[in-house]
Amino acid sequence: MELIWLIPVLPGIGAALNGIFGVRYFGKQTAATIACGAMGGALLLSLYAFVQLLGLEHREHLVELAQWIPPIALETASGIGAFEVPWAFRLDPLSGMMSLVVTGIGFLIHVYSVAYMDHEPRGGYVRFFCYLNLFCFFMLTLVLGSTFLVMFVGWEGVGLSSYLLIGFWYHKKSAADAGKKAFVVNRIGDFGFILGIFLVFFTFGTLDFRAVAEAAALMPVEEGAFGVISLICLLLFVGAVGKSAQIPLYVWLPDAMEGPTPVSALIHAATMVTAGVYMVARNAVLFTHAPEVMFIVAVIGVLTALMAATIGLVQTDIKRVLAYSTVSQLGYMFLATGVGAFAAGAFHLMTHAFFKALLFLGSGSVIHAMNEEQDMRRMGAMRLYMPVTFMTMGIGTLAIAGIPPFSGFFSKDEILYRTFLESRWLWALAAVTAGMTAFYMARLMFMTFWGEYRGPAWDAGHGGAQHEAHGDGDAAGDGDAHGHAWHGPHESPKIMTLPLQILAIGAIVAGFVGVPSALGGANWIHGFLEPSFVAGAAHAAEEEHHYAIEWGLMALSVLVAAGAIAFAWRLYVQRPEESERLASDFAGAHRVLTNKYYVDELYDATAVKGTMGSARGLWTVDRNVVDGAVNGTGWTTRASAWVSHVVDKYVVDGLVNLVGRICAEGSYRFRHAQTGLIQNYAVAALFGVFAFVTLYIAARYFGQ
Repeated sequence: MELIWLIPVLPGIGAALNGIFGVRYFGKQTAATIACGAMGGALLLSLYAFVQLLGLEHREHLVELAQWIPPIALETASGIGAFEVPWAFRLDPLSGMMSLVVTGIGFLIHVYSVAYMDHEPRGGYVRFFCYLNLFCFFMLTLVLGSTFLVMFVGWEGVGLSSYLLIGFWYHKKSAADAGKKAFVVNRIGDFGFILGIFLVFFTFGTLDFRAVAEAAALMPVEEGAFGVISLICLLLFVGAVGKSAQIPLYVWLPDAMEGPTPVSALIHAATMVTAGVYMVARNAVLFTHAPEVMFIVAVIGVLTALMAATIGLVQTDIKRVLAYSTVSQLGYMFLATGVGAFAAGAFHLMTHAFFKALLFLGSGSVIHAMNEEQDMRRMGAMRLYMPVTFMTMGIGTLAIAGIPPFSGFFSKDEILYRTFLESRWLWALAAVTAGMTAFYMARLMFMTFWGEYRGPAWDAGHGGAQHEAHGDGDAAGDGDAHGHAWHGPHESPKIMTLPLQILAIGAIVAGFVGVPSALGGANWIHGFLEPSFVAGAAHAAEEEHHYAIEWGLMALSVLVAAGAIAFAWRLYVQRPEESERLASDFAGAHRVLTNKYYVDELYDATAVKGTMGSARGLWTVDRNVVDGAVNGTGWTTRASAWVSHVVDKYVVDGLVNLVGRICAEGSYRFRHAQTGLIQNYAVAALFGVFAFVTLYIAARYFGQ
């Protein structure tokens, strides 16, 4: 367990090797082996540490590697304190579960990527695996960090890595723009997060998670008031809103689909977007002392879940349906934390990692088989060509829809039950969202795998036969998106389908660690995670079980999900013309949902254009006022210098030159008197005496 620091370091080493040496020296196989080996090693270490953790009485272990920031005297609410931050990692139930999710799902995504990205040139292939390893390094640093500041390093690191991965195909403008959008929107949330960290230190004098929780536990709950703890939690939640794509900062996540499909699976399923949920759960003691903020968290969560679900109802891009599904499921997780069900939120985070990674990788398998086609309207009947992908994605769909005994049923119903006990109207919105989730996921499956084939035609083989396309597809027999001959939809290679099968098993069995007592289980994960949500040796209060309510809610949610799936079957398999008729009858609503409530357009018209307009205005002021003043001063200086030059040249120098000229002319005239003849000098002297005597006599005469 002392080697838990190696869990993030191994993918970090993999990223360094591929980043420094790989592009120049490594082949594809070497780069993939290094990247997958690093993640495999991190997974084995995580499993070993997790097993050891189960044997600890307090289920917590701290490893301090070095003193990162030495003590610095800074002011706190209680006086001058010492700001010091060790570089330390803490393994407890929550971080142990998260490290298993990140390394396990991350390893499968790495393996899947070996074949999926094989069409990339060697340099791009190596660069991709470098970015994947770097992403996992920062995410593991985030979940294992023992202090806010170490977490913040990982927090910012996954933001940087997501920018690199989303914009991996940087030659595409849409991908480059999506990467920048993700980076900028996350920075908005991170501003609130860093302010929250500052306020945490000022209030508690430390940034250690455990020390902050113990200090907060001694403070009164801010019931009906908005004090310093509430402000801290609100600022931290702003960071979570950006990272986990909640209203109003969710707009970057659907655009993240511009990256390769393994990137979508990595960001959406196991890592980055769950960081905000993890951070809120990690600070459960703080949030339970700020009930006003917890209500805000719950409301934002359920509204995000509902809004994203409504958008997902009409999307036709297979990856965008899953993207809005992720936004919706993250809303569920925040709803759980907002009503105090931190264990239920973390449980859903874990089950969601399995079925959402499965669905994204399955969609990548479909896209790979369909010559990079992502529009579900140009698919159909894919179950005939891709039986493994069809079966595994079907399992993932049943799991996310909440059909028992798949994993999503247990975690989602736990959230619905806990929400019902806290607020009936929040539960009603969440239940409606659950029905929508089942509908749009069933719609995805039926449009993709059932009905008639609607995609492009293909060359059926060496005999030259041509498959007839249905719909308006174009013939694609002359090559795929990468210049290779395409012979129609086909099952993906085993290196891609094997991760799908493993994830499908996880989507089936992962929920059994949280079987509720109403169904005869012990809800093991709830008790396992409890130490991470309380301070010190405290224990959560015993919950009163309402088995009748829980059974009724379970039955209702299953009926709602089954009814939604049946309705989708009717609209998209039995009578597809009805779906078109409904879209026509409700054209206005359909247009609004298709255009995602015009939120991007609203942001573009206000925030983006407003920022650009204000920037241009400031530039105009800078150019005409600030630079104008500077340039005016320069011109004034130059003009005054010119006037000074003229005055100096023609007045000052002119007077000096005039005096000199007079002296020169006078000396020229007087020079003629200097003849060197004594008689001339005697005459001049006599003339001078005569003139003097004359003046003297005249003065005396006129003076009388």
